[in-house]
Amino acid sequence: MAEPFFEILEHPADIGFRAFADTLPALYVHAALAMLSIAGDPAQVMPKQGFPLTVTSGDREALMVDWLSEVLYWYDGKRVAFHDFRVLSLEEGTIRAIGIGEPRDPERHLSKLGIKAVTYHQLKVELRRGVWVAEVYLDV
Repeated sequence: MAEPFFEILEHPADIGFRAFADTLPALYVHAALAMLSIAGDPAQVMPKQGFPLTVTSGDREALMVDWLSEVLYWYDGKRVAFHDFRVLSLEEGTIRAIGIGEPRDPERHLSKLGIKAVTYHQLKVELRRGVWVAEVYLDV
């Protein structure tokens, strides 16, 4: 998949992104990195350790919201900055992955925009002409 793997979507009250990938597991990775790129800068994070992430949900769209909400919880709640993700398995309604990063350091991991929540507003996770696409809006 050629870069860029996401683009920002304009919205009057929130902010959104459209992520792209060749495979569904890669789409979940790209969506998480897109969200984290809005909140901070994953490129500034050192890939020092792995953090296990497992999310189960009802369908593909709900799984995307729950996955991104879990990543956001680790980022804001557990204060972990992520550089990348490796999906171990993606089955019907469950994703198991490793988030690769380090504990957040306020001196090195500067925040750009505070994200309150991942929303279902205009949410899409679909295959378009052979490319997986996710459209997600965030409450900021």
